[in-house]
Amino acid sequence: MSLRNLIILLILALAMLWQPPSGRAAGRVIAAMMSSDQPRYREAHRAFVKSMASRGYKAPAIEIILQTPNADPLSWSNTIRKFNAYRPDLIVAYGAPAAQTAMKEAEGVPVVSVDIFAPEQPARGSCGVSSRVPMITLLRTIQDIRPSRRVGVIYNSREVGSLRQLEEVRKYAAQLGLVVSEGNAASGAAVDTILATMPEKVDVILVTESSSACRLFERIVSRARTRNVPVISTMPDAAEKGALVSLEINPQEQGHLAADVAVRILEGAKAEHLSLLAPHRVDLIVNLRAARAMGINVPFAVLGNATRLLK
Repeated sequence: MSLRNLIILLILALAMLWQPPSGRAAGRVIAAMMSSDQPRYREAHRAFVKSMASRGYKAPAIEIILQTPNADPLSWSNTIRKFNAYRPDLIVAYGAPAAQTAMKEAEGVPVVSVDIFAPEQPARGSCGVSSRVPMITLLRTIQDIRPSRRVGVIYNSREVGSLRQLEEVRKYAAQLGLVVSEGNAASGAAVDTILATMPEKVDVILVTESSSACRLFERIVSRARTRNVPVISTMPDAAEKGALVSLEINPQEQGHLAADVAVRILEGAKAEHLSLLAPHRVDLIVNLRAARAMGINVPFAVLGNATRLLK
């Protein structure tokens, strides 16, 4: 065998033994991060993975990495830094805190935001799926069921989506002549502090999207029920967990829509040229079981407007 042929064989052998750097797969990589470990994000992510697979984006052609860091800014930032080192093709961020951190700190990696309560005019360059629902519908519905003047709002100052919902409640409350009492549920302990006094001072409690409130939602409902105060919310499964009225987006739909956006980016579209997709389905759910337990009669007009009734 000539020296030239021997060199060629050695080069081919070395090429077969070479592995991509940083431990990442040879195929494409999607890195996903949740603002907090909530059932709504888990459900949306499962739908995302399933929808991507149905489009041909599945192992071994693609690797999808999911991280659920602690619900604090430092943990979100550290996770994005790890993603930067891994060099993914795309980052999917569930919830406004994770999305904002990713858009700020991802180094040249496109970000698909999922389940964020975006403002009426979303920031330019953001793309993904919004969780925006009309807060005025929630307030008017409870007013039609049982006219109230004092509304307690449980929100989380650490979560942008929660703050935006609070801002909308303030705006519409002024139009409807309502007085708003606010409780900042930035932690589980803060939720307990709020529940010690709020139910005695309000006619209804509105729970915005919040990781701490989500974890303790049944406790909020139970404590409010002792004062015969109804709870209303925008969080998925809120009515199933005892809320009298909920206005809910569908996490599965969000996962499917996020996959639509992700595929467009992987096939060459620029994230800055895309936009936030609005959910097609928003359910107004009335919990008749809760109404009966609290001795509340729900008007026929409200029943007619509801998309789902829990009997």
